[in-house]
Amino acid sequence: MSIVKIVKIELIKVKGNRRPLKPDKVAELKESIAANGLLNPITLDQELTLIAGLHRLTACQLLGLEQIECNIITCEDDEQARLAEIDENLIRSELEALERAELWWERKQILEQIGLLAKSGDNQYGSQQSTSILSSSKTMKDLAKEAGCSPRTLFLNTQIARDILPEVKEIIRDTPIANKFTGLLEIARAGSEEHKQVKEAEKAEHQALMEGNQEEAQRQALILAQARAKQKELQLLTLAEVQKKKVKSAPKKVDDEIRAPDKHDIRIGDEWLLDRHMVYCGDTASNKFINLLPSEAALAIITSASPWNHDYLINKARTVAVVLEEGQIYDFCRHQQMPFRFELLFGKLYVAVFSHELISGARKPTEIEGIEGIVSYLVNQYTNTSLGLFVLAPNLGNGEILITCQKMGRMCFAGDNNPRKVARAIARWQNWTGKGAVREN
Repeated sequence: MSIVKIVKIELIKVKGNRRPLKPDKVAELKESIAANGLLNPITLDQELTLIAGLHRLTACQLLGLEQIECNIITCEDDEQARLAEIDENLIRSELEALERAELWWERKQILEQIGLLAKSGDNQYGSQQSTSILSSSKTMKDLAKEAGCSPRTLFLNTQIARDILPEVKEIIRDTPIANKFTGLLEIARAGSEEHKQVKEAEKAEHQALMEGNQEEAQRQALILAQARAKQKELQLLTLAEVQKKKVKSAPKKVDDEIRAPDKHDIRIGDEWLLDRHMVYCGDTASNKFINLLPSEAALAIITSASPWNHDYLINKARTVAVVLEEGQIYDFCRHQQMPFRFELLFGKLYVAVFSHELISGARKPTEIEGIEGIVSYLVNQYTNTSLGLFVLAPNLGNGEILITCQKMGRMCFAGDNNPRKVARAIARWQNWTGKGAVREN
């Protein structure tokens, strides 16, 4: 349960163990807030302690603002507060690959600690535990869906965070390797045999101590120290090799990463990861696409209704907005079954808004023009930290929804059965972000 309030900035408490601020991000937010206001409220707990939004809060302080819009959530304990902070960071922040992997690993550990992560083999039929625990338990498949990736990708992120030694991570931080997923994976896998020896020795040492066998405990401690030292040596050697490869092939590698795929590179059934977004090439009314979507999104936006077999969206998103021209919109509304609420008019374009919930008809601002302006308005109006930050786009158009989500810190699940449109949207996103898209399958 959460509520939105206006809070005096001087009353907000910030814990000292937060991730360091990025000055460039604060400067960018300061400029944006000065021009457009605060689009996304910061998140506080019931004691007005900051959960998420330190960069936004700092930008508002630098602007001399005395109050700020806040999403107030109730956290029962420190673990719940930390989960809320992790979720905010995973969705909003421009994280390096190492940071993202560590956050998912920490999230998984917290869920295990509080009993909300299902054990391997658990399902809704085979356990006799209490239904309250079962109903909120998450499998690795659930976690992967929340991350917007496949279970394999989430497993590989876990491997990076879990297996790279802390002292090696500190060397990697703030270097280009920290954002190189494949390089991090190579380092994590270096010394895998020694990693097994460390785990076995830790278990044996603990058992020996429980049995009061000090001599065996000391022997296992020595094995553990030797295995960990060898693992560190191998990981540092691998890090050096990864750095050499990067330097030797840097120009070619950068070109490869930002090279936009053309329509011949895109195959029906492809899943592409664009940072925290997902783009699917194929029928967006198919079960394959539907199964990739989060269980509940805040908003679905459709900018083309032909052919239409997407009534399922009303059960996947709190609000569905369809943007069409006058002749198309009335024909569309007559031939589908979604619960219509109201329509908005932007120049020659109509937006039909559908929802199971009773939502108030927002007043249309007067200075919005074009598809991108309409999409930005809809995303700002119908998504936030309390409503949700997932946006569905079952047709890509010219990539307007994808780019808007990137700009506004939302997570977009998009698709189109036209490889040319998929290639064009990916190219546009890559040009805007300077990052590379990755084929997931």
